[in-house]
Amino acid sequence: MTTANRFKLSLMMFLEFFVWGSWYVTLGTFLGNNLEANGAQLAAAFSTQSFGAIIAPFIIGLIADRYFNAEKILSVLHLLGAVLMYLMYQADSFTAFYPFVLVYMLIYMPTLALANSVSFSQMKDPSTEFSSIRVWGTIGWIASGLMISYFFVWDSPGAIGEGALRYTFLMASISSVVLGLFALSLPATPPATKRAGKQTLSDLLGLDALKLLKDKDFAIFFVSSVLICIPLAFYYQNANPFLSEVGLSNPTGKMTIGQVSEVLFLLLMPFFFRKFGLKVTLIVGMLAWVVRYVLFAFGDAGEGTYLLLIGIALHGICYDFFFVSGQIYTDSKAGPRYKSAAQGLITLATYGIGMLIGFWIAGIVSDLYFDGTVHQWDKIWLIPSGIALVVTILFTFSFTDNDFRKANALRKQEKNIQESSKLSLE
Repeated sequence: MTTANRFKLSLMMFLEFFVWGSWYVTLGTFLGNNLEANGAQLAAAFSTQSFGAIIAPFIIGLIADRYFNAEKILSVLHLLGAVLMYLMYQADSFTAFYPFVLVYMLIYMPTLALANSVSFSQMKDPSTEFSSIRVWGTIGWIASGLMISYFFVWDSPGAIGEGALRYTFLMASISSVVLGLFALSLPATPPATKRAGKQTLSDLLGLDALKLLKDKDFAIFFVSSVLICIPLAFYYQNANPFLSEVGLSNPTGKMTIGQVSEVLFLLLMPFFFRKFGLKVTLIVGMLAWVVRYVLFAFGDAGEGTYLLLIGIALHGICYDFFFVSGQIYTDSKAGPRYKSAAQGLITLATYGIGMLIGFWIAGIVSDLYFDGTVHQWDKIWLIPSGIALVVTILFTFSFTDNDFRKANALRKQEKNIQESSKLSLE
């Protein structure tokens, strides 16, 4: 990979997650405090992410893998997203806000798979190269959180009361325009599947990636991804409101500690892959969710502040060791022909089906343990901790990773052969 392409891919990841982090972390706090949303409405708003993830495989399979360059689709979607973010910034009620966030997430979620596809297409060995590119997405998320808490101070109690969190959507709109224009300069990523002969509906919708589920290990991984995202939904929906409610100062800024740890563990991932293998890496990621929620259940903004901060810091292990590892594993299983559709498929499993169920459960649990004034957070957090523990146990005794290293080695060999052939032709 050239230095120029590495820079472009890194900046793409930075902007991709800066856009998301600009508004998503504080969404629950904004809706609850400024648009007076209840738990069910919070669940409905956060579930829009899942609806977007569910349709992502069809958008990617229909377009990116077959007809248009991935970087061009990425550009169009972010420019459209900028308009929707501005409309969300102007909304003054949950009823007015919801349609815009729904449409936005339907077009944003496919960009995650597109960004991965653009990156993977430039790599010989994603298991060692991807983390150094993906880490810039984490840095982008950190930058957005620090700007909200320490530069603009939009999440202080006074600013929240005045509705300052509304400006997060304006910041996301502006950064989305920047990414939409910048995407046009990314390395060309043409469709890998050429149209030839009569195509079935399955071909057109990119459902060929579903063939991966015939592989026992991948099927187990897919189901585990769905289930582990139930506890993940609790974090996305409740963490910022929880930290604000218990009185932790600068909650959005402090939540970036999780992304700082994500940077560290992204850089450690190649070592873990070599030393312990895929299975252990995934299990460690799932166990971190168990521990994190126990810490949240017993922490507070006084003497127990350190428990909250450790719980936040575990995000690096929680996210990187399961979700980023899962993206690499999926890429190794799919091969070049259906790489985009396969990434869309795993996005469907994680951010789609799993988190849709999770947001729904989190909304019910939050309302169940809410007396009209405060939440019983200890009871709320122990529920996702228990779910994560059960999923980890089931995964540990059913999954093997015997094929992963072999598939990754073959992929690297094929990439080298392709490059050698290209040089010979030149």
